[in-house]
Amino acid sequence: MRHSSLRRTIALLAATAAAAGLAAGCSGKDKVPSIGYAVDTAVTSYNGGTTAGAAAAQAVFGRVLTGFFYTGPDGQPIADTDTGSAKEVPGEAQTIQYRLNPAGVYSDGVPTSCDDLVFTWAARSGRFPGFDSASTAGYEDIERVECQPGSKDGTVVFRPGRRYAPWRTLFGAGELMPAHVATQAANVPDIVAAVQNDDRPALDRLAQFWNTGWNLAPGDLDITAFPSSGPYRIESFDLDNGLVLVANERWWGDAPDTGRIVVYAKPADLAAHIADGSVSVVDIGTGSLPDLNLDAFAVEQQPSRGVEQLVLGTGGVFETDAARRAFALCVPRQALFDQLGRMAEAPETGLGSGLADSRTVQPDSPFYPAVTGAADPFADGDVAEAKSALAESGKKQLTVRIGYLAPDARRARTVSMIADSCRQAGITVEDAGTPDFGAAQLAGGAVDAVLGGPGGLPGPAGSLDGIAAVSGLRSGSGLNVGQFRNGRYDAITDQLAADENSTDQLNLLTEAENLLWAQLPSVPLFATPRTIAFGGGLQNAVAGPTRAGSGWNMDQWVLQR
Repeated sequence: MRHSSLRRTIALLAATAAAAGLAAGCSGKDKVPSIGYAVDTAVTSYNGGTTAGAAAAQAVFGRVLTGFFYTGPDGQPIADTDTGSAKEVPGEAQTIQYRLNPAGVYSDGVPTSCDDLVFTWAARSGRFPGFDSASTAGYEDIERVECQPGSKDGTVVFRPGRRYAPWRTLFGAGELMPAHVATQAANVPDIVAAVQNDDRPALDRLAQFWNTGWNLAPGDLDITAFPSSGPYRIESFDLDNGLVLVANERWWGDAPDTGRIVVYAKPADLAAHIADGSVSVVDIGTGSLPDLNLDAFAVEQQPSRGVEQLVLGTGGVFETDAARRAFALCVPRQALFDQLGRMAEAPETGLGSGLADSRTVQPDSPFYPAVTGAADPFADGDVAEAKSALAESGKKQLTVRIGYLAPDARRARTVSMIADSCRQAGITVEDAGTPDFGAAQLAGGAVDAVLGGPGGLPGPAGSLDGIAAVSGLRSGSGLNVGQFRNGRYDAITDQLAADENSTDQLNLLTEAENLLWAQLPSVPLFATPRTIAFGGGLQNAVAGPTRAGSGWNMDQWVLQR
C-alpha cells in the first residue's frame, strides 16, 4: 500500500552522500524527538489553493495535507498511493478516475471522500464567484466531478474538446482541502448537491470560508479547523516556538520516523534559531541571511526550478508598456547574475548557468535556446535605451517601489544594484521590503514591483512542469499579482496545456516569450539560488530545490545523537 518505497529509495540513495558531510560521532542509539526546519517563506494560511497559502503549501504542509501526487526533489509529480490512486481512462472526453484509500481518515476521525475533490474543484475552477484561487490552471477545464457524497470514488470529466496534459498536478499535496470542515463552518449539509445545483447562497458561504477560514496567525489556534490527512498534524503555532507538527495518530500509512517537526518560517529570526541549535534542516535563498554560520552542517547550494524575477504592476507608474520597458532596460541583469546568481551555477543540470531569459521555459529544456531571443536587448542595463523608452512613456522621471519579504540580504542587494543602474536613466528605485510583505500588496498599489519567484512568492518555488510560472501571468489567476491581461497569452497557455506536439509547443512558447518581452509584465533574472543544509546526525534528508522544498519527505527524517 505504501507509496514510500519510491520516496524512501530516493532518500536513501542520497543519504550516503549527505552523511559524508555530517558529524561522525552518531551513536545511533537515541533519536532526537524533534527536528527543526528553517524555511524562508511565510506561513499565513493552511489552504494551499489560495493566493495567501500558495507559498507554503508544499514546502510546509506537503506531509500534513496529502494529495494524489506530490512534487519530488527534481520537480516531477510522483504518485502518492497512501492517498489513493488516479488513472486516466478512455472516454469521449478526458476522464480521470480517482479512488481514495479505503483506510483514509482525517486526524479528526472523518473519512476522506470525493467530497474533498468536489470542494477543491469548485473553489479553483473559476466557475463559481467569490473564491480566491491562486490558480485555476487545469481545474477550469473540468466539466464536472462525479461523486456520491461520502464515497471514496470520484470521476473527473473534462470539458468536451479540452485536454489537460499535466493532470497529475491536480488535487495534489498541500492543496486537497477537507470539505467537511468548510461545510460545517458554512452550514452547508451537502457540498456535492450545492455544487451540482449551483446553490449560490451556499457557495457564497463556502467561498468566504475557503478564502479566510484556514488563515494561520501565531497564537492560539482552534486545532479542530485544521485536520490532517498526512503523517503529521498541526499541534501549535507561535512566533517563538514555530509551527509544531506532530505525528498524526490516525495516519494509516507508515508512521513518521520522527514524531515532531518544528517549522521556523518568516518572520521568525531564522538565523537565531540556526545559531542556537534548534534547526537541523535549512532551506533558504542563498545569501539571504548574511554571516550565517553553517560549519556544523552539510551544505548544498543549488539552483531552484523557480526563477528569481521582478513582477511588475500594470497600473500606476507602470500603466504603459513604455514605462515598463524603460525600467526593464535599466535593470543590470547580467551584473545581477554575476554577483548574486552565479553562486547557484550548476552546468551539469543546465540550471543556474546564466541569465534566465524566459519566465515560462527552464534553461535545461531543449526549447530554451530557441525561445529566448527577444531577451537580448535587456541583458546589460542599457541606460540610453531606458531614457528613450522613458521619454516615449511621456514621463521625465519614474519612482519604482520594489517589495519583497524581508529581511533578505540578497534581495536587498538586488534592489540596491538596480537603483544604482536605473538612477542614471532618471528612474528612482526604492527598497520597499518589509517583514510582513505579501505579493498581493502589488495589486493594492502599496508597491510597484515584487521581487521573488513566480507569482512574487518568497520561498521555495518551481517544478518540472512549470505550471505556476505559466499561470502566474494568466488573466484571473491569483498569482497574477501584477494583473497582467492579454487574451493571446491566455489562449497560448490553454494550447500549451492541451497540445503535446513538440513543434507546436516550440512555436507557442516562442510566441509567448516574444509577447512577454514586448509587454514586460515581469523581468526574469536567474534561477533562484538555494542554500540547503543538513545538520550533523541527520539521515534520509534530500535537497529539494522546488516548490516542495526539502521538506518533501520530512516524515522520513531521522536525527541521531
